[in-house]
Amino acid sequence: MDEITELLKAWSDGDAEALNRLVPLVDHELRKIAHKYMRNERPGHILQTTALVNEALLKLIGEHISWENRKHFYALVARRMRQVLIDYARKEQRAEHTDVDQAVVPYQRPQELLVLDEALTKLAEIDERKAMIVECRYFIGLTLTQMSELLGVAQSTVERDWRFARSWLKREMTGEPIPG
Repeated sequence: MDEITELLKAWSDGDAEALNRLVPLVDHELRKIAHKYMRNERPGHILQTTALVNEALLKLIGEHISWENRKHFYALVARRMRQVLIDYARKEQRAEHTDVDQAVVPYQRPQELLVLDEALTKLAEIDERKAMIVECRYFIGLTLTQMSELLGVAQSTVERDWRFARSWLKREMTGEPIPG
């Protein structure tokens, strides 16, 4: 068991000091994940990479999670990052609707993110694994092999689920029928 997994398990068992020792070890990888998210956001977004990492970690601190390994940790942090960005997009959308006196040029990014989140939420209700594959692939950048290891399924299953999820999301988000 590597040091990160040991610290995650200690944190799960209530060792608050384990989190303090864990953060410096995972900070670089968390920033990489956050950077991938932020490069899909509009220019001038109020959040920066560090703030996104911090807000996602804050969401996790209050939860009791039995960590399986570091990949499980990164996948869940990435999901919390997406939730943070969704919350900001919703706030921004509400502000656009309530502040009619300001000459604000609305950005499409918050709306696109909300549509993606809604579609991923629906997909998760249908098939949690397929939704997780999308999150791991698109937001974290895991390879098919890494996702196979994380989920404990064959790589061919991940490939099939990835193809299905992409097609399903495209149809769900655009309303376009899937050919074939």
